Amino acid sequence: MSFNTVELTVDNHIAHLQLNRPESYNSLNRSFWNEFPQAIASVCECDDVRVLVISSTGKHFSAGMDLEIFTQPDPRLFSGEASRRGEFVRRLVLDLQEIFSQLEKLRMPVLVATQGGCIGGALDLVCACDSRYCTQDAFFTVKETALGMTADLGTLQRLPTLISPGLARELAYTARKMEADEALSSGLVNQMFADAESMIKGVMEIARIITTHSPLAVTGSKIMMNYACDHSVNDSLEYMATWQSGMFQPADMMEGFAAKSQQRVTAFEPLRPIEKPFPED
Repeated sequence: MSFNTVELTVDNHIAHLQLNRPESYNSLNRSFWNEFPQAIASVCECDDVRVLVISSTGKHFSAGMDLEIFTQPDPRLFSGEASRRGEFVRRLVLDLQEIFSQLEKLRMPVLVATQGGCIGGALDLVCACDSRYCTQDAFFTVKETALGMTADLGTLQRLPTLISPGLARELAYTARKMEADEALSSGLVNQMFADAESMIKGVMEIARIITTHSPLAVTGSKIMMNYACDHSVNDSLEYMATWQSGMFQPADMMEGFAAKSQQRVTAFEPLRPIEKPFPED
């Protein structure tokens, strides 16, 4: 599929999704909100994609929500009977939230590489990924507060689980910049790189290592850790036991042992692509 706001490539089990509007600092315009979920859906339909890497082009990762969203708003946001208008706004926000929540729900790891500014809505996207990486010139901002609104697409819910809750609150209340070194020391990002080129190279190497492991073991790890974020340790252990009762099979373990003893690259069977429940003939 071809897109105007993003570019998607797949190579050696790695899908690479790039925000591709550098002249507009990769701001999230109306087309992005249509194309991004389409790109994610196409990744799910690809044969044997095991990792998704998200990056961007140009000086900044993303300046956040495009100004057109605010200067040319949907007239339904401000017109009509109050309760029905409120119900429409609620559904709209839920739909936008789900676009980024899909990154969390993907059965493959999602790695995101950021350079320059990661502002407002872009931070919502980044917080929904599995692992984050940045360049030395990167910064992160909960910009919505400074614009007179409350961030509503996931940052306020996910950021306190990624860094100290008190620091997350400070960033939200002040809308100040978190520079790259603070993002690293606080645990928001895993690694900091000198520049975008070295960052993409480093993140792609991490992605490559992931692809050498059983895709079933990797997706199981993601599902279990996501579940543990919202449940007690006891409930999570119970779920782990249930998962293992169905998913623990010898094939992937034997392939791993064989590849190691034969000093070759692993050749795991891919997970089946996600398709419609009842595909047309």
